[in-house]
Amino acid sequence: MNSVSPSAAQYVGGVMQDELVESRRQQPLERQGSYGPRPPQTADPNREAAGEPDEMDKLKAKLMSAWNNVKYGWTVKSKTSFNKISPVTVLGTSYLLNSEDEVERFRLAFLSRIWLTYRREFPQLEGSTWTTDCGWGCMLRSGQMLLAQGLLAHLMPRDWAWPDAQQLTEVDFEVLRPRSPARAGGVPIPSFGSPRGSSTSEKSLPSEQAPKCSLKQRPESARDRQAEPIHHKLVTWFGDQPTAPFGVHQLVEIGKSSGKKAGDWYGPSIVAHILRKAVAKTSMVHNLAVYVAQDCTVYKEDVMRLCDLSLSQTPPDLSSQAWKSVIILVPVRLGGEALNPSYIECVKNILKLDCCIGIIGGKPKHSLYFVGFQDEQLLYLDPHYCQPVVDVSQANFSLESFHCSSPKKMPFNRMDPSCTIGFYAKTKKDFESLCSAVSVALSLSKEKYPIFTFIEGRGQDYGLEGHSSINNAPAAHILPTGNLEKSNNRRNSDEFVFL
Repeated sequence: MNSVSPSAAQYVGGVMQDELVESRRQQPLERQGSYGPRPPQTADPNREAAGEPDEMDKLKAKLMSAWNNVKYGWTVKSKTSFNKISPVTVLGTSYLLNSEDEVERFRLAFLSRIWLTYRREFPQLEGSTWTTDCGWGCMLRSGQMLLAQGLLAHLMPRDWAWPDAQQLTEVDFEVLRPRSPARAGGVPIPSFGSPRGSSTSEKSLPSEQAPKCSLKQRPESARDRQAEPIHHKLVTWFGDQPTAPFGVHQLVEIGKSSGKKAGDWYGPSIVAHILRKAVAKTSMVHNLAVYVAQDCTVYKEDVMRLCDLSLSQTPPDLSSQAWKSVIILVPVRLGGEALNPSYIECVKNILKLDCCIGIIGGKPKHSLYFVGFQDEQLLYLDPHYCQPVVDVSQANFSLESFHCSSPKKMPFNRMDPSCTIGFYAKTKKDFESLCSAVSVALSLSKEKYPIFTFIEGRGQDYGLEGHSSINNAPAAHILPTGNLEKSNNRRNSDEFVFL
């Protein structure tokens, strides 16, 4: 089934998609995992270990690919509503949607995030028959989006906005009037750019109700245009080809050290370690390191040793000012079997910080990338939309399918408690400010026990192998000491779903 252009498509959560497809389903073709369907396991473990799929494996993979292409190729037209009286927060910046200029700022901020979704018909993943990640790679895609945001902060000008966002014409959200009880009272938002194909409903609007586009030129637009070659290069790093340093092929290959393989589902903690190794492995990105917190603790000395290049010299050169920028990933669990409501305000406070690059997690069986919130609703990008592969090796390939024009929201209370929070610090001073600002945000929680902590000193380096699916070591926890015995009986938080 062919997917429609993302500029014209509204992607939706898995619930509605599942309902549409379930009626066509004659017999189960998949088993559900924590963040995506789990494909059937191969019957021959020896052949599987050798990375040689047999004919039955190939048939199963083809069936699963066809099934997931249909399932995640559906699009349903539905606008997300925002209100005028509450600010919308997107990665540290708030927008009050009570004027066209503010709506435009919000639109550009959301559209400029890099959107990475399921793809089909890419080169076969090594040791498997998979040519799509549809149905199982959603957490990998969410992790890619988190890393992409960190790279945008690292490489692009501050407050960069994608200058070609004007090419997207669909009106994909609306702003409700204050205290409006119904969607019908919504105020249409100006078209997302020059009219390549205006909708009939817009053409039929009376002149006094017709949406008016803000024609003000952003003072940074010339600067943003100059940064476009970097933007293109950054997207190629996430291309669906074996040579892309952060593409699915590389991430799956790195994940093998944790006992994962193509077709398995991944959890937010394992993906954090995969991203760390991917950045360390590549020579494409300069002056950047990734640190993954251990047991909900960021050890400052470990970050310093990772980023302060003078400490790696023998003897240490204390006069050196060389410092690597750092992406800090913190796997956490925001409660037990469900999200602890006491942590909601804390999550909001974190998303308000300039240093925050988002949260990967989602809802049960459905990984998402959270970038902000309004009131009690999280704002997210959803990878569950199957698109054809894009050949990023071609000059001037289209970026349209890598940017989403459809902001979506979901209630905080539907959020799965297992997630990974991301931060970015460019300089040593930024890292010190990050520690201070995040600590303040964590201290404002109503819960006695914080989500995670910053402490001096060093921790034990478990690495990716410590999160192997065949390793039954307990997961990091945020439970009081008295509950440790109960917590230790659980497997890694990436291995189960509570809700």
